[in-house]
Amino acid sequence: MAFERSIKDQSREVELFTGRAITLFVVVVLLIGVLMLRLLELQLWNYDTYASRSDDNRMRVQTLAPARGMIFDRNGRLLADNQNASSLALVADEISDVQSTLAAVSRVLSLSEAQEEEMLARLKGSRVSDAYVVVIDSLSESEVASLAVNRHVLPGVLVINQLVRYYPYGEIAAHAVGSVRRMTHDDQRDVDPVQYSATKFIGKRGVEAFYEEQLHGSVGYQKAETDAFGRVRQTLDVQSPSAGEDIRLHLDIELQKASVEALSGRRGAIVALDPRSGGVLSMVSLPAYDPNIFVSGMSESAFSALSSSRYVPLFNRATNGQYAPGSTFKPIVGLSGIADGRIDWEDEIEDRGAFQLPGQERVYRDWSWTKDNSGGQGMVDLRRAIYRSSNVYFYDLASRLPIRNLVDFAAEFGLGRNLALDIPSASEGLLPSPVWKQGAKGLPWYPGDSVNMGIGQGDLLATPMQMAVVAATLANRGGRVAPRMLHSVYDGSDASLLTKTPTKSTRVGLEKVHADDWEKMVESMEDVVHRGNKGFRGNGTAWAYIGRDISYRMAGKSGTAQVVEISQGEVYDEESLSEFDRKHAWFIAFAPVDNPTIALAVLVENGGGGSSVAAPVARAVIDAHLEQQRVLSQRQQGTGQLDMAVLR
Repeated sequence: MAFERSIKDQSREVELFTGRAITLFVVVVLLIGVLMLRLLELQLWNYDTYASRSDDNRMRVQTLAPARGMIFDRNGRLLADNQNASSLALVADEISDVQSTLAAVSRVLSLSEAQEEEMLARLKGSRVSDAYVVVIDSLSESEVASLAVNRHVLPGVLVINQLVRYYPYGEIAAHAVGSVRRMTHDDQRDVDPVQYSATKFIGKRGVEAFYEEQLHGSVGYQKAETDAFGRVRQTLDVQSPSAGEDIRLHLDIELQKASVEALSGRRGAIVALDPRSGGVLSMVSLPAYDPNIFVSGMSESAFSALSSSRYVPLFNRATNGQYAPGSTFKPIVGLSGIADGRIDWEDEIEDRGAFQLPGQERVYRDWSWTKDNSGGQGMVDLRRAIYRSSNVYFYDLASRLPIRNLVDFAAEFGLGRNLALDIPSASEGLLPSPVWKQGAKGLPWYPGDSVNMGIGQGDLLATPMQMAVVAATLANRGGRVAPRMLHSVYDGSDASLLTKTPTKSTRVGLEKVHADDWEKMVESMEDVVHRGNKGFRGNGTAWAYIGRDISYRMAGKSGTAQVVEISQGEVYDEESLSEFDRKHAWFIAFAPVDNPTIALAVLVENGGGGSSVAAPVARAVIDAHLEQQRVLSQRQQGTGQLDMAVLR
């Protein structure tokens, strides 16, 4: 029995095997069917969908930054250029450990802790849409070589070439041209996110900021195939960006250099205008800064030293420095008296060196007063009061002028407002009035306020740009101009913003001054420079400093603005005052007198006397300008061609 049970049932085993084989076959067929269905789905029914997903995995659409438009001076010299630079970029989605990667980069390049922090800050501040983040803007050749050698230990680290802004004249044109800065979160909120998707820098100062829209250009795109590491293997399609427009300024860089040299490193500002158009020929503010450092990058300590310096090199004194204009305001007071009928050119007063309001004890002294000599100019009419700068004459005149009339008349020269067409950040200065004083100080307007205002002191403040407009208005015999930086788009077409505004206009308040009166004021200002021959009754205040050997006719007016109040009876002692408490030196001028091509204002901060300090600076700038015109004229005569665009 036991033997029989041990015999296998062959037929049963065959049935089991067959059943299992059939089951396996069915399963295999079903699996093949599923695979076939999946294959059909991938290759036929949903081909477009999955093909697109595949492309998304290996294709990357990158935005391309446009080349920024270049900036030229009036003679075609390049003021703002674009240069190729090797930059270090990180592909954030290819970096698993940011800190380790930054540490590795730091070891390779021997970076400081501050530089590491800057790289990390840029990564954190990057936009989600960025294909990569530039963390170091400019690499040296040796740094590029070090990164190439260590590429295998730096995943997600790229060396890319990009165009960066470059200012060939550095500090010389910094405040005139302006500069670009790295975009911040606030900047990104204020601009078109599409057009600026690839842009890293934006205009933040001067011309660069005002004409950002024209200079920026339009973004481009490229479709690139990448490998598993995100590296671009080939570019499949490109829509090139459109470069920004090149623009041409009225600025003359050679005159700009001459202006910087004339200031000789002193703190101050120079603004020179073409009185025919209002074009800014030169705009200097010293000390200045190198705008290239905001592109190439600088350490936190370097920026801190720059921004906290007592000499404020980042501050544009030419457009934003506000100073008492001193005696450069006197021609306005004199013409206001003429327009108001309070004086004529023959009226005289006796200048004994001091002035007092009726019934008051305070004594207002002349600039020449000392304890041993009251000074004074003797019998003074308006012409002599200008060329000898008699304080007493203008104390007396201002005390008799209705303050509202004087304020309104001064406003017609552009004081108390920003007339510049393309310098919106320029300060308005301060043209005080009874209404202003009551609102700002809660005090009434006193007669003494008018007396102080008569010599350009008190609460009156003006910028060098505004005083250059005053000089240009006098040069034009009442035709006021609006300062402008832009000459044209560099292809020669005029800028629409600027052509809508009249080049030169006479204001209602200035029309009250007759043509003869304008000429007499110009002659009085000529005497400031040229009156100095023997036999004259008093020399012009600037003659001894700039008028002895001058070969052309210049009209000017000096000014010395007091910074701190000196007590009654005390003598101004410069040596006893700190550097920043000394007087400011002013000089406004234009030349040639009969056909002015330049009008300027010079301010030397805490420089002392306007005639002795600021006047020689003004003459050096005008000399340089007229010499350039002479050379240009000779060159044009030699070629038989005349480029009126350059002359204008």
